[in-house]
Amino acid sequence: MRKFEKSTNRRSWVNWMLFFTSIVVVFLLGLIASSITERRVEAIFAYQPTVKLNQYEPRNSEWGKNFPMEYESYMETSDTSLRTLFNGNTMIDMLEVDPRLVVLWAGYGFAKDYNQGRGHYYAIDDLRNSLRTGGPTGPDDGPMPATCWTCKSPDVPRFMNKKGITEFYSGKWSGKGAEIVNAIGCADCHNAETMELQISRPALIEGFQAMGKDVTQATHQEMRSLVCAQCHVEYYFNKKTPVEGVPYLTLPWKNGMTAEDMLNYFNEIEFVDWTHSLSKTPMLKAQHPGYEMYKSGIHAERGVSCADCHMPYQSQGGQKYTNHKMVSPLDNIAASCQVCHRESEATLRKNVFDRQLKVIEIRDQAEILIVRAHVEAKAAWDAGATDTEMHESLQKIRTAQWYWDYAAASHGGSFHSPLETARVVGKAINEAQNARILLARVLANYGLNKEIPYPDIATKAKAQKYIGLPMDKLIQEKEKFKKEILPEWDKKSKEREATYTN
Repeated sequence: MRKFEKSTNRRSWVNWMLFFTSIVVVFLLGLIASSITERRVEAIFAYQPTVKLNQYEPRNSEWGKNFPMEYESYMETSDTSLRTLFNGNTMIDMLEVDPRLVVLWAGYGFAKDYNQGRGHYYAIDDLRNSLRTGGPTGPDDGPMPATCWTCKSPDVPRFMNKKGITEFYSGKWSGKGAEIVNAIGCADCHNAETMELQISRPALIEGFQAMGKDVTQATHQEMRSLVCAQCHVEYYFNKKTPVEGVPYLTLPWKNGMTAEDMLNYFNEIEFVDWTHSLSKTPMLKAQHPGYEMYKSGIHAERGVSCADCHMPYQSQGGQKYTNHKMVSPLDNIAASCQVCHRESEATLRKNVFDRQLKVIEIRDQAEILIVRAHVEAKAAWDAGATDTEMHESLQKIRTAQWYWDYAAASHGGSFHSPLETARVVGKAINEAQNARILLARVLANYGLNKEIPYPDIATKAKAQKYIGLPMDKLIQEKEKFKKEILPEWDKKSKEREATYTN
């Protein structure tokens, strides 16, 4: 009897425990359901537009009224605190870091000034402040063409829509300084009505057309790279077509996207960016073939887009959105890399640095050899060499520096595609050595059988002095520009923006 009573009591106690446990579980599930519902409601109301946007609205702050989280993360492109093993988003004087660049670009604007690019927030300021843009004394006599503004601002598609593509490319850089004032932003990549990604720069569409491809049929995932490719690509200013004399921004993709394809294209049309002031070589300047190099790498092969790594998804208040900080994945390895890779942050960071260090090692060797080739070519000219004697070696120098620059300017190429980057740098080394062999024969013909001394270019100042750059004068001109011209540009731009209506 007692055993029966104990059994009954135990059963009763267990039932009561199950009852109260069920109540707690139901209560907690109710809280979770309520939270989910609340967050869904927040998501619905958070994206109700507060302003109606015009497609050509260039002010990012106006877009930010409808998309506050994206805008807030975009404003973080003003952060310059990230300094990785190589660059990051900190302002770095690359000519000071690597004075060989001054000699490699002798006679070209990059020898005056070349800084590590900061975030998109600074796109306008950095171009205005660069010594490469000179110091105009009037509204239309700046040294660079207006085409140089193309990738710097959503004011560009606005201007192109208003006055035409050719009109935008026409004239000097300084002539449109009061028009192009808003830094890279929303209207560069998004449709104002649907928020779908779209291409706003005609050069990218025309570049694919040259290869017989219709980029307008791209998938959404492809677009998450293509909107970046509007600017992070190789290009040149074609002054022959479609309008004679107008520096029309063109992607040299007719033969394909490899370094060899583009070199062949430039050789076919006999294009020259500038003539080297020491070696008299008809030179090519690679811009930033980041997209082309990325396409040759494993991430592109696996379908990973630029945005997957540089603009990872984030959640806030139950809402998923794309982080628009647009920074190195090393800034947020958990969100950018560990979504796919299960290694630790330390291991993944080491993977990046290992690849970069190996490429930098051979890239430095290529630079030394090409500098020697320029110096030896100058010695040959000074000794009395003829155009016929120098032609083949100069073509080798042109080719070597193109391959080096293609790899060096590809912005992340040593990680995006380390094998392709190393392959291209290897070709630069080979071409530079071949150029030096040819030059040695020319020099020998003029009795110069000893090694030509390597110049003292240990610092940027020494290198600029060696190539004859009047830096004091250039700096004075830029300071005059900042005091006399910039205030007028800012005044005119504010007057124009005051007339904008949404």
